[in-house]
Amino acid sequence: MLCYMYIIHAMSVPSKPSTPWLLLVFSLPAKSASQRVEVWRKLQRYGMLALRSSGYVLPNSAPNQERMEWLATAIRTYKGQASVVQVQGFDDLSDARLKQLFVEARSRDYQKLLHEAKKVTALSPARRSRGHLNRIRRRFLELQDIDFFGNPLRSKLETLLAQADESETAKAGRNDKRKAGAYLNRLWMTRPRPGIDRVSSAWLIRRFIDPKARFVFHDEPGTRPDAIPFDMFCPQGFGHRGEDCTFETLRKQFSIRDSRVKRIAEVIHDADLGDEKFSRVEGQGLDKVLNGWAKQDLPDDELLQRGMDLIDGLYESLA
Repeated sequence: MLCYMYIIHAMSVPSKPSTPWLLLVFSLPAKSASQRVEVWRKLQRYGMLALRSSGYVLPNSAPNQERMEWLATAIRTYKGQASVVQVQGFDDLSDARLKQLFVEARSRDYQKLLHEAKKVTALSPARRSRGHLNRIRRRFLELQDIDFFGNPLRSKLETLLAQADESETAKAGRNDKRKAGAYLNRLWMTRPRPGIDRVSSAWLIRRFIDPKARFVFHDEPGTRPDAIPFDMFCPQGFGHRGEDCTFETLRKQFSIRDSRVKRIAEVIHDADLGDEKFSRVEGQGLDKVLNGWAKQDLPDDELLQRGMDLIDGLYESLA
């Protein structure tokens, strides 16, 4: 079987307690074209730096190690070979030079995104494409995750997007107040045995939309016409829209711009939809905890409250 092999020559170095770098080396069968494309996309998404000699490098951290090991496991399922190695240093690249290469890689990403953002924000608020701005914001969050050494262009893009947020808020402020007022002191309905999207949506409702919200559970939204349905199989209320889970729909519908809520939205999306869109693995643990509580036959209202407390803890941890 023909393979594309990646081989690295390592220089022996004295053993030290810390290993600042992670190295991924792998091979894939020559005929695995689609798998190679998928692996390449993951390498880009995780911000891995390609060495000229071969192999891919990341700074050594728990999240980066988890991502590398996950990708190595995926490569093996494609009938390839992969190893994740902790590396003290490289004989042909100093730590300072490696850090510089990471900064340069992110500079190219930020420059491209800055160019897009400047074109959009140069338009008047009425002419701007909100979808385009949202895509820029989403890409910015992705870049923040792989900006390991604090690229100076990051603050420029943050400032530009903050200015865009302020102008959008000024434009829509009065309409948003009227819209939000219609959802105060209401009864909200969702399906029994709430999972991660429903408990997080309930948390979002009570924390940012309706502080005195009350929740009921039923499979049929028509049983309580006075209730606002969410994450239910009906055209009314709030649920999955396009590629968004219910939590994302609510966040966008009510213009919730809290940065921590944006991060939580990515966690919930990946846990609920399982499409790895944001590469957020935190939600898997939250989902397992909720499933464990559900197996204890807890009442729906207690299960919902425990889940809301769980999301509240996640929110506070991101401060």
